[in-house]
Amino acid sequence: MTFKKMKAIYKPILLFLLLTSSFSCNKDWLEREPENLLTDEQLWTNPQLILSTVADFYSRLPRHTDFEGPYGCGSAGGYCGWKDYASYDEAMWSGVSNFDYEFRNSLIDYPFNRWSLWNYDLIRDINLAIENIEKVNSPKMTEAVKAQFIAELRYLRAFNYFELVKRMGGVPIITKQMIYNFEGDPSYLQQPRNSEEEVYLFIESELNAILDDLGNTDSKTRANKYTALALKSRAMLYAGSLAKYNSLMAAPVVLPKGEVGIPASRATYFYESSLAASDAIINSGSYQLFENNPDRGQNFYEAFTAKTNNREVIQAIDYSVSQGRRHLFTLENIPRSLRKDVENVSGSSALSPSLNLVESYEYLDGSNGALKGVGTGSNTADGQANWIFYTNANDIFANKDARLAGTIIYPGSSFGGQALQMQAGVYVWNATTNKYDRQEGGLNTKYTDGGVLTGGDGPLHNENYVSATGFYLRKYLDSSPAAATSAVRSDIWWIQFRLGEIYLNAGEAAFELGKGNAVTYINRVRERAGFGANSLKTLTIERIRNERKVELAFEDHRVWDLRRWRIAHEVWDGTTGNPSSNIYALFPYRIIRPGHPNHGKYVFDKFRSSRNTRPRHFRDGNYYSEISQSVINNNPKIVRNPFH
Repeated sequence: MTFKKMKAIYKPILLFLLLTSSFSCNKDWLEREPENLLTDEQLWTNPQLILSTVADFYSRLPRHTDFEGPYGCGSAGGYCGWKDYASYDEAMWSGVSNFDYEFRNSLIDYPFNRWSLWNYDLIRDINLAIENIEKVNSPKMTEAVKAQFIAELRYLRAFNYFELVKRMGGVPIITKQMIYNFEGDPSYLQQPRNSEEEVYLFIESELNAILDDLGNTDSKTRANKYTALALKSRAMLYAGSLAKYNSLMAAPVVLPKGEVGIPASRATYFYESSLAASDAIINSGSYQLFENNPDRGQNFYEAFTAKTNNREVIQAIDYSVSQGRRHLFTLENIPRSLRKDVENVSGSSALSPSLNLVESYEYLDGSNGALKGVGTGSNTADGQANWIFYTNANDIFANKDARLAGTIIYPGSSFGGQALQMQAGVYVWNATTNKYDRQEGGLNTKYTDGGVLTGGDGPLHNENYVSATGFYLRKYLDSSPAAATSAVRSDIWWIQFRLGEIYLNAGEAAFELGKGNAVTYINRVRERAGFGANSLKTLTIERIRNERKVELAFEDHRVWDLRRWRIAHEVWDGTTGNPSSNIYALFPYRIIRPGHPNHGKYVFDKFRSSRNTRPRHFRDGNYYSEISQSVINNNPKIVRNPFH
């Protein structure tokens, strides 16, 4: 790769001056030094201006599923933010149905460039900043100030390299400014890919080196010692599982020089490194699981929405209404009956959580989370044979893991103090055929008995801005009255690291190392969700994987976890016969049978959502993302990833 010589001029710190006099027509005007740009000396000797540069670097860090993303995002390989939760198995798309959005329900394959990243412009800028701070000599830039800025910049660089390696495998490790000499031969700038293991070791080394210099002790938005440990906990866990599980594949995904593929013998080292970082956070006492509300479901919801007295959050991308930094996530995902901008609505109900996810939440007695007494939706007597008639719509979810109620809005739920009306239709007894006949209507329709036919929140099979699965999202929704309006929007923060994940990281690493205390970490997280203090006596990797699925849902972990465990191609195998490849729905119905004990009760049908037209399909070539041809053209030493 080649980098042109870069001037030390940064966009976020351009100073635009008011024009106080007319322009001169002197012939030397174009030769004058621009007055609205900063010199190197002005920038690198001023801590406030450096801080502005660092803030810009934070904003440029790669993201995947978060609160941002372009409005019209139809690129299967591009950055789409939160909309791509509907591209995996946590949810499906129920918003506007033009192609830019609806394609998530009909993805034939995940394209090989879906998670591609090669953002060496950011690495170049960080390297340049580090070099300039190292050599600056100014009274304001004391050695302590310089050390903290350099440590923070190295953290940002390590974070970026983690985002690169988890997508691309090994990439070139560049830590110094690279300047082209314009002599026609750029080969001396072209570096081959480092091995995947080398990149993870580089990340570990960088984080270890900066722990004591980071500062920012109480900050939840800038990196501190524990943020660096959290990144190390996550990154080393990824490396350990890649070393172990890639080698267990029938045909491991590798390249000859280790650009992808970590030797199985290195798994123990990386698991130990991850566990040590997790323990350092847990044992510090600086963070605690959020347990401020005795209602465990509401407590789990507040763990993501409460910004005060929340010691679980280690680092977040913050938003502030008062500072004009807000997002549209709540407006786009508020349940249908609660949307505010009815006259000029730009969304609502876009993400419909899947029944697949709902049934992953166990019952508090430890039994499997599959819901009891559901029909098939076939509208036949056989399809109704297993029904349980529930007095209240939410009875079917009784005694479930409280994280379900904190993550998902299900039938019988309320949000922001307002009850939702979730009913798909009615089943009317037919004595002639000895079965119930299904009837469904449009939103807010009444049956002939004056009761609800179809509720104001659906669900409906195929209508925009209404749940297509029978569920709405609760996690990260803002319950403040104006948050669902385009005028105000929401300032809920996006959490990047929290203690709940660290406990799960520790439990998994300890399990892989054969340590007897592994179950203690997992039980701590489960206890917060309503399980007994020692609900699990033993662990399996399947149990750990399910704990991560339910605890970390909609936090941008699912696709990366399945990739590092090397099971994504099995979970999402592209077949209609594999339940985990398809998105399932659960629709509630009211029973019409006057004079019978079941009259007025509720039944539920489970079926594959009709709006989900293609099963999810992850191929072996998706384990590492595609390196673009332009990168290879610029640097022939870069080798392609397998299957591309």
